[in-house]
Amino acid sequence: MTPQTSQRPLILTLLIAVQLVCTAFFVVDVIFDATEAGWNPVTDPEAFLEGSMVLCLATAVWVEMRFLLRLLRHNAHLERQVSLATGAFHEIVEAQFSAWGLTGSERDVAMFTLKGMTIAEIAGLRGSAEGTVKSHLNAIYRKAGVSGRGAFLSLFIEELMSDAGPETAKTPDALRYPAAETAAQDR
Repeated sequence: MTPQTSQRPLILTLLIAVQLVCTAFFVVDVIFDATEAGWNPVTDPEAFLEGSMVLCLATAVWVEMRFLLRLLRHNAHLERQVSLATGAFHEIVEAQFSAWGLTGSERDVAMFTLKGMTIAEIAGLRGSAEGTVKSHLNAIYRKAGVSGRGAFLSLFIEELMSDAGPETAKTPDALRYPAAETAAQDR
């Protein structure tokens, strides 16, 4: 959540609190007017108008509180969904790395590649030469059965877009050639 969106519930809560204070003030004012003057809201148009306004204000505060609670519940649900998706992606990545038999160094380079880092950035983070990173990338692409970075990334994007979880992870050939997977299932 950005700082601006994380402040929205706080701002709404403060506005509702101010409205609650105003509502309480006007309710007390209407009660004092009614007891001091002894007027009847049914026959006195001013009292009827004032009482109606207090009722409208109280209703608006109640509606805003319900809206805020719904907004907070929805926000919590979305945060849970993002957390689950992040965990699922990590599981998919780890399952695929294991299926390909990547070494520890290759796993690091592959993960940095998935994060969109360049060869130079990966080499700097790992404290190794760019040639070493290129060598690892070639091994990763060979084990994954792809020809380059774009195809490597598309394997994981395709996996996220499908309904399959890590336990039903597709092989690289099945990801590139869906007909091959269908033929294999028909056998």
